[in-house]
Amino acid sequence: MRFLIQWLLRLVFRVNVTGDIARLRGGGQLVVANCDSTIDGVLLGLFLPGAPLVVTTPEMRESPWVRFLSLCVHCLSLDPSHPFTVKTVVNHVKAGGIAVIFPQGRVTSTGGAMKIFDSAAVIAARCGMQVTPVRVHGTLYSRFSRVSGQWPKFWFPRVTLAVQSLAPEMPIAAAEAKGSGKRRRQERSVDLQRIVQYMMSVPLCQRDLFGALVDAVSLHGRHIRIIEDARRQPETYGQLLKTTLALGRLLSRPCANGETVGVLLPNLSTSLAVILGLSAKGRVPAMLNYSAGTEALRSACVAACVKTVVTSRLFLERIKLEKLAEALPEVRLLYLEDLRNTLTWLDKIWLMGFALWLPRLAMPSVDPQRPAIVLFTSGSEDRPKGVVISHAALLANMAQLQAVIDFGPNDKYFSSLPLYHSFGLIACALMPLMTGTRLFLYISPLHFHSIPGLVYQSDATYIFGTSTFLAHYARNAHPYDFQSLRKVICGGEKLGKEVARLWRTRFGLRVFEGYGATECGPAMSLNTPLAFREGSVGCLLPGVEHRLIPVPGLVSGSVLHVRSPNLMTGYLHYDYPGVIDPPKSECGEGWYSTGDVVEIDEDGFMSIIGRTRRFAKIAGEMVSLDLMERIAAHASPDCEHAATLRQVEGYGESTVLFTTDAKLDRMMLVRAAREMQAPEIAISRHIVKLDQLPLTGNGKIDYVTLRLRAENYSV
Repeated sequence: MRFLIQWLLRLVFRVNVTGDIARLRGGGQLVVANCDSTIDGVLLGLFLPGAPLVVTTPEMRESPWVRFLSLCVHCLSLDPSHPFTVKTVVNHVKAGGIAVIFPQGRVTSTGGAMKIFDSAAVIAARCGMQVTPVRVHGTLYSRFSRVSGQWPKFWFPRVTLAVQSLAPEMPIAAAEAKGSGKRRRQERSVDLQRIVQYMMSVPLCQRDLFGALVDAVSLHGRHIRIIEDARRQPETYGQLLKTTLALGRLLSRPCANGETVGVLLPNLSTSLAVILGLSAKGRVPAMLNYSAGTEALRSACVAACVKTVVTSRLFLERIKLEKLAEALPEVRLLYLEDLRNTLTWLDKIWLMGFALWLPRLAMPSVDPQRPAIVLFTSGSEDRPKGVVISHAALLANMAQLQAVIDFGPNDKYFSSLPLYHSFGLIACALMPLMTGTRLFLYISPLHFHSIPGLVYQSDATYIFGTSTFLAHYARNAHPYDFQSLRKVICGGEKLGKEVARLWRTRFGLRVFEGYGATECGPAMSLNTPLAFREGSVGCLLPGVEHRLIPVPGLVSGSVLHVRSPNLMTGYLHYDYPGVIDPPKSECGEGWYSTGDVVEIDEDGFMSIIGRTRRFAKIAGEMVSLDLMERIAAHASPDCEHAATLRQVEGYGESTVLFTTDAKLDRMMLVRAAREMQAPEIAISRHIVKLDQLPLTGNGKIDYVTLRLRAENYSV
């Protein structure tokens, strides 16, 4: 009977067990698995070696079909939170058997991250290092799933059981750990949560960006409306795929295989099709920052060896860069308006008769380790550097984010962040396309009065922005404009306390702050509903290794160095065009120094103290410019403030505080510093009043402009 059911399920679900299967053949292992459907327990019990004991969840016993199939599986029909389960499962593992538990204690209804039951963590702690994560993939899209709404559902999707090895840096607190019982349970739950999140963040297979798009189209369906932009014409997956294939074919003709091609386009669905089409054809799109000026554009093109730039005449007119061809004489401009005339009848036959139906065969396979995209640093410290990111790194960062926050086809992203920024491109544009999450792209984050109304009209559930942008949206919004939102994600700059308070009190929404870098994708850490601490940037994402290197002269904080799957391939420098400089730091090859001074508490929450270049040496002491800004924000929470350095001949370093508060004075800053218990040396001697602080195109304060003003400031 068992063999017959096993054969039948293998036939209909095409079950494939991958990974470190030998780890389970030795016995004495506790398997922790995600719970995506009511049939997961049966599949694990039948196809994992060793005929394991499966601790079923209450939902698994509701379906008569599952109860029938469970007759062939050794099940423990108890709720995982039941205290008697702990002893039974631990004894089974210690006797050399294999036991399967679902730490979430229930079948997911969102497809996203879930909490961990304390009793599951206690079981894992008592089993010690005999814990083996197994990811169940595919059943989330079956008729046995509890996820509703627009999620795709199939009777018999392909199922993969991926057996993973426990990462050595992720132990579970021992059963005999010190501290109160409640504290020990919390620590074990956090440890097990990290293991489950790490398990969910590991990609099942290595793919390129276009391959991930084709997988999403196949899974969710070509008829699904996936993207909408300012033109208010929703496009389906099928239409996006068609545009991607056509543009990829047309743009590949004037560009050689492997060539880096500049992309200078606004936030439109066509722009994403250009990026994906170039990538599918083995070309590397380089996202040019059109707000940086012609000199920065020229430097970026030199560093990345860009000889061709894809753009639009209408767009160049609107951003007043009509003379771009004169500013970049060595670069050829390809205008999208001209491409339609190059489409031949052979192209149409290829597209409609072949490529649209067999896209994997129509496009060449691309090595996932090859460069997928080139982004550029802001150039605030030197000329812009190209940041080369591989296909594998892009998709790894998306998987990391999927492991810690819940989003999917039932959600809708609203993003106005520019595509030349990693936050706007990877997290807010490419990731929703790869996960079946609907997307509304808006052309500019600076339209503060229009965006709240568009969020209301589009029924968006996620909105993204910098602290500055979120502050403007909140001040210009009707109290009901954000009624559909589930999550507000902040990145790119430090979240202001007043901004967080405004969103919480006016709209009842908590702002989740994250921290990232162009070199490591939009996020290295993120506050989530499962792990949130106000004032921090959350915990590091699963798979991100870190080291803290002390800074001489600083009493608190250390420089953060990271190594992770989402790390860049390397830099492209202006002085060495086209040569990729791999990441390295004092921690060794493959490590990246963020240059940020951070503190990480015992629970893993990280707080940003400041950047190493954002410290001034005043009277022999290291003073954080970020602290100066926080003092000013405490004194005047409704206005904006920015501190910068200036060199004074014969004196050394001095600081200048720029503010939009016309009434702010030194006495107000002194009172604020005392209330914050901050040293008075962190108060700038010079205060400059401005009507508005200059901003970069992605919403950050333009410190380059402020630094120039500070140098010209006369005391």
